[in-house]
Amino acid sequence: MTDLAATGIRFGRIAAMLPVRDMDRAHDFYAGALGFTKTFENGDPVGFMILKRDGAELHLTLQPTHKAAPFNIAHMMVEDIDALHAIIRERGLRIVKGLRDKDYGLRAFVFEDPDGNRIDVGEPLKR
Repeated sequence: MTDLAATGIRFGRIAAMLPVRDMDRAHDFYAGALGFTKTFENGDPVGFMILKRDGAELHLTLQPTHKAAPFNIAHMMVEDIDALHAIIRERGLRIVKGLRDKDYGLRAFVFEDPDGNRIDVGEPLKR
C-alpha cells in the first residue's frame, strides 16, 4: 500500500457541495443574509453555483427532490459567531443546537439553511 505522505501529493481547498431545491432562494439566503458573492453559475436554468466570502467557498447544486440529511453536512468557522447567530434567528431559520461554549474550545451552534441542510458553525473561544 502506498504511503501518501511520501508521495508529495498536496491537497488544496475542499468546498462543500450543498444540494438545494430552489437556486434563487438559496442564493438569496447565502448572498443576502450571509454576504457571499456569486463567482460562477452554470446552466439555464442555473443548476450549479459557486459562492465565496473571505476564505469560505460554497457550491450549490440544484436538486429539486432534495431531502435534507438528519446530520451536519458542513462545518463553517467564523469570527463573530454571536452576530451570525442573530442573523440566523432574525431570518427565522431552525436552530438545531443552540449557541454554547464547548469544552473542545469552540463557541458553536447548528442551524438549518432554507433547504434544511444542517450547518455546524464554530468560533475558537478567546482565552
